[in-house]
Amino acid sequence: MPADIHALSARELRDQLSGGQVSAVEAAEHFLSRIEERNPQLGAFITVTADRALDQARAADALHARSAAKDLPLLHGMPLAFKDLTDVAGVVTTHGSAALEHRPAPADAPLAAQLKDAGVISLGKTQVPEFGLTAYSENRIAPPSRNPHSPGRSSGGSSGGSAAAVAAGLLPFAPGTDGGGSVRIPAAACGLVGLKPGRGTVPGGESQGDPARLVVAGPLARSAGDAALLMDALVPGGGYLTAVEQEPERLRIGVTLDSPWSGTFPFTPEPEALDALAAGVRLLEQAGHATGEAVIRYDNRYPDAFTTAWTAGVGNARISPQREALLAPLTRTFRRRAQQRSSARLSEALAFLRQFEHDTVAQYSQWDLMLMPSLAQTPRPVGWFTGTAAGSDSWPSAHWPGDADGDYRKQCEFAPWSSMVNVCGLPAISLPVHWTGGAPGSGLPMGIQLVGRPGSERLLLQVGNQLGPAASLLTCP
Repeated sequence: MPADIHALSARELRDQLSGGQVSAVEAAEHFLSRIEERNPQLGAFITVTADRALDQARAADALHARSAAKDLPLLHGMPLAFKDLTDVAGVVTTHGSAALEHRPAPADAPLAAQLKDAGVISLGKTQVPEFGLTAYSENRIAPPSRNPHSPGRSSGGSSGGSAAAVAAGLLPFAPGTDGGGSVRIPAAACGLVGLKPGRGTVPGGESQGDPARLVVAGPLARSAGDAALLMDALVPGGGYLTAVEQEPERLRIGVTLDSPWSGTFPFTPEPEALDALAAGVRLLEQAGHATGEAVIRYDNRYPDAFTTAWTAGVGNARISPQREALLAPLTRTFRRRAQQRSSARLSEALAFLRQFEHDTVAQYSQWDLMLMPSLAQTPRPVGWFTGTAAGSDSWPSAHWPGDADGDYRKQCEFAPWSSMVNVCGLPAISLPVHWTGGAPGSGLPMGIQLVGRPGSERLLLQVGNQLGPAASLLTCP
């Protein structure tokens, strides 16, 4: 068995599992050993299901022994984990909240069921913010998820635990879910490729309690090719892996720093974000594409309407009154506000967002793709958003400061180009193209975001693959 299974690309590991060079048990044991060694420092996993994983792996090896390679499922024996917002039968789903009673899920969520049918072996549940609400993966039930490139920094959110696990070589790739940037933000923070498919592309990744239909499932991977492989499991028959290595036609790409948050939360992108954008422009032009400045005009009513829709679900969460005090301040504040809003107010916000989608898509359609930084700032220190001591050894913090609005403002200034893509239902990809230390693996990763037209997921993956090594991560040792 290779000693460095975690250094294989997901595609290489898939081929070795299918061909029998590596058994499912060997792969599971290898990654479980990596998790045991590194998770105490990273906080990527909330729950590790080693015994269940090895049982699944033995069943996969038995299937391999009696089946031809062509009859095996696409992701036969591939180790994987689900963020702890996704139900996996028999495993507790915490939703990152101390206010919920933690009971094993009675059945798989559609996303988990679909990927299990594709042959994956689930190793556990990864760290998330409470109810997936924030751009950082810290909560009151488990240690914060840390960035493998700088453990004092956050791995982003809400798919932060999954991103940390992939970047640290604890998983070959992972599915995330994205309702306002929750795949692309941690991908950018951890130097990964993160694809947010368009609305309706991955039906199994949609979310309950999401009146604006913001949430979709998408891959977190170390390369565009690996992301394409996972997309083929999320959208059977999608042909993403076949398409990814094809050269895209010459594209017109609009470059912008405009954000719908600017009027409410004025921000200045950090130099590192602008360096990443400049690197992206250079790489795209070297690949033969044309770039130009795009001026996008956004309605200043957007922040209030998005926040109303984004927090509607937490207002309906079933939490007993005596346990509400266990919610984090941001969750508690937005839950109270959601419960106090009238249904007419929510309907008004949803109607505005539909018009916003129409207006924004029309402006974007002047270009083949839109380009902007993935994040306006470098990955933030653990505890930075909440003002807690979460970055120290004193976790869990008994008293989180109650400045929910300050926390939320920091998040919007950190990731000002994410949520409007969900509102518009468009596909987008985050690609790592710059390192603050000047060389791959040096300093902190910074990325670009490309936003495509409806149905352009294959094109986005092709462009990601075209950028080559600049958009591929070498696994952290």
